[in-house]
Amino acid sequence: MGEDHPETLHTASLLGLALCSLGDYQQARQRLDDTFTRSRRVLGEDHPETLPTASLLGLSLGSLGEHQLARQLQNDTLTRLRRVLGEDHPETLTSANRLAAELRALGDYQQARALDEDTLARRRRLLGDDHPDTLISVTNLGADIRALDKPEET
Repeated sequence: MGEDHPETLHTASLLGLALCSLGDYQQARQRLDDTFTRSRRVLGEDHPETLPTASLLGLSLGSLGEHQLARQLQNDTLTRLRRVLGEDHPETLTSANRLAAELRALGDYQQARALDEDTLARRRRLLGDDHPDTLISVTNLGADIRALDKPEET
């Protein structure tokens, strides 16, 4: 199908995610950077396949300690996902979760908390209290509250 075929791009993104999951963040970054570049060229900046690749690239950047660059990419990606897929789409909520993680890493706990509260409310409404994604949001909000030194709210 060729390296620029949409299915090839999708699979390359999944490979990048797998590399992140294995802790090979440098290889993941290289794979995702290349895939993101090709996706933007072939599919466009706001394509529903391009945007998750951007979010995964941000994840790999953050994992490599490049939090400022990751925050910028995650913020841009979240803005685009909200516009393209809507506030409640699972990919949008995953992107919000990743942006909040970068905000926490940069010490912006107040902004991370606001984003995590919104994400948690949406996930509870859409997925229920016991869904794994909802529980991830609960954990993230707890980390924000602890970082803000308000343990009585956890």
